[in-house]
Amino acid sequence: MMRPARISSAQILVALQVLVALLAGAVFGLGLSLSGMLDPARVRGFLDVAGDWDPSLAFVLGGAVAVAFAAMVLRRHLQRPAFASAFHLPATTPIDKRLILGSAIFGLGWGLAGLCPGPALAALSLGLAPVMLFVAAMLAGMTLHDRLAARQPGGSR
Repeated sequence: MMRPARISSAQILVALQVLVALLAGAVFGLGLSLSGMLDPARVRGFLDVAGDWDPSLAFVLGGAVAVAFAAMVLRRHLQRPAFASAFHLPATTPIDKRLILGSAIFGLGWGLAGLCPGPALAALSLGLAPVMLFVAAMLAGMTLHDRLAARQPGGSR
């Protein structure tokens, strides 16, 4: 008779990490759905400050900033995350031309499509062809960026 395999503490940690990641993703997706961030027309309405502006998503933005602020304050009081050995934060934080150009391209794409990466991934569950096209283009752009960035001095950032 075979003895059941023992589960190591490392395997339990990985399972907890996956479970917490799934839970966090589900809560994030639910929040995006409830807030209207999956509706490109509503997002474009929020971004159209010179036209028919819909300020309702400002509450979503304010809530996100408040949660992020609270998380950053909490992080300062923790030695490490509950299910990881260290926090994974950017090694450098310069505001340079590259960051400004990337931010401008991101904002332009967000304004044109009404979707950004998080809501687009959450909206995949709706099965809409424009969303699938957006995600395919986003993945192609990310791949192209990685390939081009790897050729830059200092490699990919």
